Amino acid sequence: MNSFLNALKQRVLVLDGAMGTMLQERGLAPGASPEAMNLESPEVVAAVHQAYAEAGADIIVTNTFGGNRVKLSHYQLENRVEEINARGIELARRAAPQSFIAGSIGPTGRFLEPVGDAGFDEMVEVFGEQVRAFAVAGADLITLETFLDIRELRAAVVACKEFSQLPVVAQMTFDDGGRSVLGTPPEAAAVTLDALGVDVVGSNCGLGPEGIHALLEKMRAVTALPLISQANAGLPQLVGDQTVFPAGPDDMTVLHDRLIALGVRIIGGCCGTTPDHIRAIRAALEGRDQNWTPPARGLYLSSRGTVVPVGGEAACAIIGERINPTGKKGYAAELREGKTAYIRREAQEQTDAGAVLLDVNCGAPGVDEPLSLERAVFAVNGVSSAPLVLDSSDPEALERGLKAADGKVLINSVNGERKSLDTVLPLARKYGAAVIGLALDDQGIPADAQGRVSVARAILDAAVKAGLPARDVVIDALVLTVSAEQKGAAVTLEALRQIKQELGLATVLGVSNISYGLPDRPVLSSVFFAMALQAGLDAAIVNPKEERMMDAFRGAMVLLGRDLRAEEYIAHYGSFKAPPHVPQAEGQSLDIRAQLAAAIIEGDCEGAPALVRQAFDEGLSAMQISNEGLLPGLEEVGRRFGEKQIFLPQVMLSADTMHAAFDVIKERMQGETGPSSGKILMATVEGDIHDIGKNIVCTLLENHGFEVIDLGKNVPAHRIVEAALHHRVDAVGLSALMTTTLARMEETLERLRQEGVKVFTMVGGAVVTEDYAARIGADLYGGDAMDAVRKVKQLLVK
Repeated sequence: MNSFLNALKQRVLVLDGAMGTMLQERGLAPGASPEAMNLESPEVVAAVHQAYAEAGADIIVTNTFGGNRVKLSHYQLENRVEEINARGIELARRAAPQSFIAGSIGPTGRFLEPVGDAGFDEMVEVFGEQVRAFAVAGADLITLETFLDIRELRAAVVACKEFSQLPVVAQMTFDDGGRSVLGTPPEAAAVTLDALGVDVVGSNCGLGPEGIHALLEKMRAVTALPLISQANAGLPQLVGDQTVFPAGPDDMTVLHDRLIALGVRIIGGCCGTTPDHIRAIRAALEGRDQNWTPPARGLYLSSRGTVVPVGGEAACAIIGERINPTGKKGYAAELREGKTAYIRREAQEQTDAGAVLLDVNCGAPGVDEPLSLERAVFAVNGVSSAPLVLDSSDPEALERGLKAADGKVLINSVNGERKSLDTVLPLARKYGAAVIGLALDDQGIPADAQGRVSVARAILDAAVKAGLPARDVVIDALVLTVSAEQKGAAVTLEALRQIKQELGLATVLGVSNISYGLPDRPVLSSVFFAMALQAGLDAAIVNPKEERMMDAFRGAMVLLGRDLRAEEYIAHYGSFKAPPHVPQAEGQSLDIRAQLAAAIIEGDCEGAPALVRQAFDEGLSAMQISNEGLLPGLEEVGRRFGEKQIFLPQVMLSADTMHAAFDVIKERMQGETGPSSGKILMATVEGDIHDIGKNIVCTLLENHGFEVIDLGKNVPAHRIVEAALHHRVDAVGLSALMTTTLARMEETLERLRQEGVKVFTMVGGAVVTEDYAARIGADLYGGDAMDAVRKVKQLLVK
């Protein structure tokens, strides 16, 4: 381990190139398991490793990318996980004894809850099987590659840390729009992975050298970790029946100086690269100055789609306080009933009002807090991109919430008591969270500022000892109500100043506590807020829907120089118009059709069924409920998705809501067959075991009223033809992810034509292009799931 990490500091290391295409050239059949060759043709795998080692690769990556039990189960190899992965290390070590051997782990092909059905603990165990095998077999490091879901990658990192002490290289794959399939930008990925304790972070696959460099620039802005660049040999092009990667060996080296300056310490190749590419990368590094000093970086928090800085020159982070059952009987009742309507509403409203972080608390009498906090995290993540502040004193609830989170959260809170430190800090380290440290210990809250600084220092020391970086500790100097202790406000402000000056830590306060028990509380709270901001407050737990508090915040940011050129102030007040008050008659509400559409847009799985029943009670037919309420909502979801206002997790939440609504419609129709938009047959072609994209298309087609027959993955052409004839379908949709299975699409379409099957055809998948779809005679090409649904509807209407 030390040997690899030391080498990383001394020079830029070269990682090898593509494995799959090399194996295909040596006999791997389309659709067969590459990992099985570790057992069946070990000499072939070893020869590929040797070729890359001879080309100058410092790091040889094992042939175990799909070596998890989920992927191996497609080949009935799930009981040979340990053997396949251990053999992968052995073959690489024997072929390249002078190189570092990296155990390769790729995604399982399943999405985690709530987007998919996989559990976090389940995924940790799945990846843990590979990690344990690597550790026993003597790997030098682990490389996590081509991940699309940040939650699945979090689970993989947790498994690496739990089951080994090996260094970890973690990489996500992004599209040319700069986000992963599930909407994660590189900055959010870097913040999340850095917090989990990986040793190198970066990106592989998806893009060529220029595209990867642009992603790494964004990562560098938020992390001081060494970076890895593992680009494709350019963007793939379809030439005839072959997928060609246009970048030659020399094209992979033109950015070397910029990569080194950026802090890239590993350069390798992904799809389309060969030993010649690796040889060129190695040669181009010779003679270059490879020194690099890690930059200083502050505290960042992240969600799946957003990064928020805390402290430094950043504006004070507004933490929405409203998702807390204290004094809210309605919310407490919902928690006991397992509902999340209040949580989702407050998450949206507080974010709209200016909160950049959301405090989430589910502690109330009679509530299963661990289950409720997990459910609350899923609910908030479904409607808001704000990173979370998990607020609980229950360790089990905290851990459940941390597993459910999409990114780096802030734990509220730990204090100076030994029990608190020993319980909370290990959770923060394991799951990559920052912590709020309350300036109190087993002696209570110190009466003077220096006493609170001493407690803060003890918390900081304990956190660093537990493995947290100092920047991930945020100190709460504690606000006591001024009605009980008038001098307490001055003590808090002085403690805040000293903590920043002496410890250099970011600070947070629950500002509104200052006015508890006094009339017209916002007056006092807003004045104290402004004073705290002047003293250097970095984050504030407030009600962002209280205008007077936000006025104080926006004004102070300008006066303190933390709102550059007063841009945020002008953006809010320059065009701000108070909404006209429109008196509403008793019981007046949105039209039921609009409420149905809103439920779909907001992903309100709980509320949609009741709205459907209400619509029936008001006399709407099933057709009206669907066509005039639900489908317009789903169309709006599609529009927002197309404009990148929302991403796949929100689309799938809306799809789940449609399912819940249609379940009620089916109950009311008592078995009657409702109107269908058409009958669609879906399949992933023979030789291809990937079906995530196809499954999403199937779900959305069903939600748009289509009857879908899904044949699954790895489906032979003759079976597709038979099913199309038997079910008398209107259209056939074919999917392929692998370049080697593209030809099966053309073969299947030709078989359909030969058998006289009169249907419309659509094709899609990661490697399919619009030109290819036209060339093989498909009626339409689906660029993404929403695009496919839209085009199918247009085609069948015609």
